[in-house]
Amino acid sequence: MGEIRLSSEKRLRLFTGRGYPELAQEVADQLGIPLTPTSAYDFANGEIFVRFEESVRGCDAFVIQSHTEPLNKQIMEQLIMVDALKRASAKRITVVVPFYGYARQDKKHRGREPISARLIADLFKTAGADRLMTVDLHTAQIQGFFDGPVDHLFALPLLTNYVGSKVDRSRLTIVSPDSGRVRVAERWSDLLGGCPIAFIHKTRDPLIPNEAVVGRVVGDKTRDPLIPNEAVVGRVVGDVAGRTCVVIDDMIDTAGTITKAVDALIDAGATEVLVAATHAVLSGPAVERLKSSKVAEVVITNTLPTSDANKFDKLTILSIAPLLARAIKEVFEDGSVTSLFDGHS
Repeated sequence: MGEIRLSSEKRLRLFTGRGYPELAQEVADQLGIPLTPTSAYDFANGEIFVRFEESVRGCDAFVIQSHTEPLNKQIMEQLIMVDALKRASAKRITVVVPFYGYARQDKKHRGREPISARLIADLFKTAGADRLMTVDLHTAQIQGFFDGPVDHLFALPLLTNYVGSKVDRSRLTIVSPDSGRVRVAERWSDLLGGCPIAFIHKTRDPLIPNEAVVGRVVGDKTRDPLIPNEAVVGRVVGDVAGRTCVVIDDMIDTAGTITKAVDALIDAGATEVLVAATHAVLSGPAVERLKSSKVAEVVITNTLPTSDANKFDKLTILSIAPLLARAIKEVFEDGSVTSLFDGHS
């Protein structure tokens, strides 16, 4: 019998669902590897079928799927891909989710509500995921929902480098759209040389009666009839007069809050207002609101696809692919991704 030789060489395999293959291809190009051929289709009743066209036994698998519209379908497809990898004996499975679906449902506001962000993490763990990689979670506590390593990456350096190259830093003010994002604004300030910080103090006007019904969207929030007054953007806290302001947030959904913040800053004397956000959900009236607003530029990343219909002159899209590729490389080589966690490159 001939000598048996064992190969300890690990194999990196990259997989993508149908949600956003363009981003996965960008990541593959950065890594210099091909996407693993995959067959995926829907049965007549909507069930999803996935099969990998090559052996995945013993590989280090990275499954990329951004939870874009239709969100529930993309999540289910990624879960099925993870299950298929587990049953085909992949050595380690890392779920790469540039935009994590249901991240805003991270706690119970009142009784009888779900914590859907935890449910999503549980589903991926049950399906067979060993590790989770994502970008700019809505709240950092979601990292604790997944029972395994979580690589929480930040688009902060990407966004700050771009903004810093576009504006006069001596006249720059970082603006949080509410008090909850002040800590992120401080990190922006640190990376941009200690520029001033302001935030928009939201209040509820008691003179405006509640006109909402269940399911009606007002601004960026689904209103509840038990909340008596409509949320309005209140005063600007901080000196913004004569300054260039950058409003920061993790996502732009319907753009109601962001455009109200822009108006408030212009009214307070700001000379120019930019908006920077990681995830461009751009639901409903978002694009029209941004187009008609006084914002000078909207800077986003491509964690979610932006259709041609949703692109406009003031929109700038930065690629998150190099960040994802670097993180995948470090995980695969058992290197350090700490610098990608803390927002410093």
